[in-house]
This record gives sequence, structure tokens and C-alpha cells, in this order.
Amino acid sequence: MKKILINYNPWQTRIATTKDDALQNIYFAGHIENPLERVFFKGIVTKVLPGIQTAFVDIGQDKAGFLHISEIDRELAIDKIKDHAQLDDEEAPVAPSASKFRQAVDISTILREGEPILVQVSKEPVYEKGAKLTTCFTLPGRFIVLMPNIPRIGISKKIEEREERMRLRDILKKLLPEGMGAIIRTTSDGREEHDIKKDVDFLVDTWNSIQKTFARAEPKARIHEDIELPLQIVRDHLDQDVEQVICDNKDMQKKVYQFVKSIAPEFSNRVLLYEGQSPLFEHMHVEKQIEAALDRKVPLKSGGSLIIESTEAMCVIDVNTGKFIGKKSLEDTILKTNLEAAEETVRQLRLRNIGGLIVIDFIDMATSANRTKLFKFFEKTLREHDKFQSVVLKVSEFGLVQMTRKRSGKTLVQQLTDTCQCCKGLGFVKSLETESYTILRALKTSCMGKPDEQVTLHVNQEVFDYITTTEYNAILDIEKQFKCKIMLVTQAQFKYSQYKIEKK
Repeated sequence: MKKILINYNPWQTRIATTKDDALQNIYFAGHIENPLERVFFKGIVTKVLPGIQTAFVDIGQDKAGFLHISEIDRELAIDKIKDHAQLDDEEAPVAPSASKFRQAVDISTILREGEPILVQVSKEPVYEKGAKLTTCFTLPGRFIVLMPNIPRIGISKKIEEREERMRLRDILKKLLPEGMGAIIRTTSDGREEHDIKKDVDFLVDTWNSIQKTFARAEPKARIHEDIELPLQIVRDHLDQDVEQVICDNKDMQKKVYQFVKSIAPEFSNRVLLYEGQSPLFEHMHVEKQIEAALDRKVPLKSGGSLIIESTEAMCVIDVNTGKFIGKKSLEDTILKTNLEAAEETVRQLRLRNIGGLIVIDFIDMATSANRTKLFKFFEKTLREHDKFQSVVLKVSEFGLVQMTRKRSGKTLVQQLTDTCQCCKGLGFVKSLETESYTILRALKTSCMGKPDEQVTLHVNQEVFDYITTTEYNAILDIEKQFKCKIMLVTQAQFKYSQYKIEKK
């Protein structure tokens, strides 16, 4: 069974979801942070670049957000083109069909520098990139995600019965105002029309409020943001499979209880207060699992392992059999390890919040039937246990599975770690020998001055020990060649790569 755990501290709130005590998702909400994802802004277009069909929009952050033409709603674009054509006393072009819209229209005909525009952040800033923006707006609710300017209805793949899918689609067609669409969430399964209507009415009112606020707001103003993170997670994850929602703070427990009572009163008795002696996350074995999620190596129950390596562009996952030798044939051993690895890979992608291009190197299998079985199992597991959109390609000629997964905010590593000050993100540092030789070369260059100079070399203790025991003859050679005197001095606070040369 699933649990939602909420750990409150004055400096940060952490929310974890678990299934059979295994950590599935972890979220962090700093009390001084202002998350941007899903937030609406009154942005100001600062630059339009037709060459890459992108506009940069100032939303009051350190870096301007970027809005690609593929993220501009078609109806908005057509209205903007007509408005600009009237201002320029030109004839507005005939609107292309939806399929040809993005290829036929130039972004410079849609947006002008200096004009205000309502935008929503679809992705947080990552690395050197600003926030990704969209005008294809979404407003999440309990049973649906409202798309106020996209007249299309989508249904969660987890709702499998054809009759139920048709019933829910018919309800939404009847309830949604003209020109609006929605995504039907898994929680809608089996719900009565009046429950869904309540959700639709609330979200439509919210959208109307956003439009009114935009009209009177100052440039770069924050127009609307979602409810606080703990309530978001409860709203998005609470269903029949959730056994308990446990909070370790009384005020937070009351807030969650009132929220659940308003949106899903049948689950309100599952909101509990934890009053144990040990911290909640330690008691539920979550703390150690968070630490393990930062490791590059993930052990599998069978004895195999995953090796996860990420870069800015892509993530590579390697599957190893480890000590697992199986009981039957080698092919059965490999298949069992690959299936287990596929299931764990889905959990790790979700837990670490890894998106973008992902390549998985499963263990090579001799039979095509087993490769097909692995591919279908992996695809099915993603569909059932991962809410983010992904596309998986079949096993390549090199035995690799390539996939893409929608990015959403920062990865777990980005949230919890900083670049190492020693290796600067390389993941390794130069050896003691290499650093010592680098310092000796610098010393030799420095001694190419006046003869009879006194040269003092300040180095790390371990570098000092290496030079004086292994390479002391090199010091004597430099003294003889350049007719100088060299003194080595240790500095306890220096790292391998640090040194200082003084001359007298």
C-alpha cells in the first residue's frame, strides 16, 4: 500500500510517497523559496528571434524566460497576427490549419518587443537556461487538468475500460465551456458527474480570475500560482491505493485534513498525526533511501545493479548482473535481471526526476522473443507507474533502449548537491603524482631568473612528503641547473593542487 509522508521543519518541508515502504517520490519546499513551475506571469517580450522561432520574455527573474513558437496557443497567435496587421494597416494573412501552423507562421508576426503577454512557466530554470514558458495553459484540479485555451479532451491511460472512458468524455463535453479542453485524471475513474462538475466550475472560475488580474497587473507581476506543495502532492497522489497521509506537525496535519475534507471527504480519516520519538523519515526508513538516491550505483534484489550517469544533455543507465548466477540457463538469468532492472529504472527515473534523453544498456539477450518481452514490460511499467510523458524506442542494433522523458524542474542531484570544489564537477581529481609534477614544472620555470636566489615553495603536506621522498633528486637538479637554493614548506590548509612560490 502507498503512504504520503509530510515532514515539516521551520526551514523546509519534505514530502515523500512510498509504496510497500520503498521510496517512490521525494519533494522539497523551502520556506524562503519561490518555485516557478506552473506560475502565471504578466511577462514583457524583450527579444524576438525569428531564426530560432523563440521569444525571450522578462518575468522579473534573474534570467528571461524563453517562449518557443511550439508553445504558443494557435488562437492566441492568430489574434496577435490580426492585431499587429491592423496596427500596421496591413491585411491579416489567412490563418493556416493547425497541422501547418507552426511551419507556416513566423514568430515575429505574432509577438512584438515590449508588449505584455500572459505566460505560464512549464519548466524551472536549469543550468544556464532561463525558465521555459508556454501560453498553452494548464490548471490542475482533483479530477481534471483544465486547458482553458486548448479545446481538446485527453484521458489518463490508466483508465482502461472503454465504457468508462466514453462516459467521462461525454461528461466533460457537456460541462466544459466552449473553447476549453481538459485532461481527465485517473482519480476521475468511477466518479459521479456532480463531483467532476464541482472541479470544472472551480477551475473555470480560477481561469476567469487570472484573466481579470492580468488586465490590471503591473508588468512582470506574478499573476497566479498553485496551492502550496504539500497540498499539491496530496491532491495529485491521493486515491484508493493511499493507505495513510502522515504528518509530523500538528498545524500541517490540520491544514492537510481540512484540504482533504474539502476535496475528498471519504479520505479524511486517513490523514494522521505522527507523534513518535524518532523523526518521521527515519522511522519510515526514508532518510537512508534519499541518501541512496544520490549514489551512481543502485543494487538490485537479485544481486545485479544499475549504474546511473547523468550529464546536462542525457542520462545513461548500465545494467550489470553482478553476483546473480540464476538457477537455469544463462538466457533466463539475463532476462530475469533485465526485467528487474526495467522496473527499478522506472522508479529511479521518477525518484531522481531524470528527464530528457535517456539511454539504457540492458544486458544483451540472444533471443528476439526475450528482447520483445523486455521492451513491452518496460513500456507497460512506465505507463502504469510514471505520470510524465515518455517515448520508448525498441532495442537498437547495439542492444540499447533509447527513450525520452518529459523534464520537470530540477533533478534530485541538482536539488541536494553543489558542484565539488575540488574536481569542479569532473567527478575525479588529479593524482598526487600528477599534481606534484605540475608543481615541479612551475618551480623550474620560476627558477629561470637571477642566480643565487632563495626560492621557497609552499605545498600541501602530502605533496611535500612525495617530493622529498620520491623526487628529491629533482629538487637538487633544479638547484644545480639554475644556481639557486630551494626551501620546501608545508601548508596544512592547502589542497593537492595549491602551491605558492616566493623568491628572495
